[in-house]
Amino acid sequence: MALIVAIVGRYRRRARARRGELFRSLFVITPDQRVLDLGSEDGTAFHSLGVEAQVTIADIDAEAVRRGAERYGYEPSVLPESGRLPFSDHQFDVVYCSSVIEHVTGISKEQTFDVRGPEFRIRACETQQAFANEIRRISKRYFVQTPARSFPVESHTWLPFVGWLSHGVQTKIIKGSNRWWVKKTQPDFHLLNSSDMKRLFPDARLYYERSAGMVKSIIAVGPSRLAELHEGDERIGLHGKRSRH
Repeated sequence: MALIVAIVGRYRRRARARRGELFRSLFVITPDQRVLDLGSEDGTAFHSLGVEAQVTIADIDAEAVRRGAERYGYEPSVLPESGRLPFSDHQFDVVYCSSVIEHVTGISKEQTFDVRGPEFRIRACETQQAFANEIRRISKRYFVQTPARSFPVESHTWLPFVGWLSHGVQTKIIKGSNRWWVKKTQPDFHLLNSSDMKRLFPDARLYYERSAGMVKSIIAVGPSRLAELHEGDERIGLHGKRSRH
């Protein structure tokens, strides 16, 4: 089990490093610009990007943002679990949001084992659309990453093919795997594909992080003026190579 944790940890660090390279290549951020790390926990992942700016970290976990403020000097903001984000229109030059939107389902973690599959999907789609609209409202530019539903190994469970299954089946599998598997989790995620991300962020250009030739995660970068630099989407491998569709 320890070997599995070590392998996954190394893989994730490499993927995040490449994601950081992409972010820095797309956004020239100066110290006077305002950046929001949305769903930040304590801001450690964003801090690893090495970006110097006026950073606000925002999360529903009050203790996490407090730690981040003390550790990195970031401005803390505790988010409500539902409703509009507590920021004004276009308040931030850049909103950075990584591995968050798939968890924005409108259903608490405590309820995810109990909510029926169809209801979960409907509420998740509605809540994710509202969240995406809020990101677009409060930002001048945005960078939103999410794990791809199509990737064979589901990132929250570390189990094969779980992401391809319905929420009801996922719930049953996670109840069982939590008894013995190294990765304990809750079925509080609604994974997205390219069509979903284009619907959520119609003014974005999509980038694809790839592993072993398969799409590992999807990144929406907007608004559309960023996409006008090139035609078509790009694929970003773990070695940073880009290729056109």
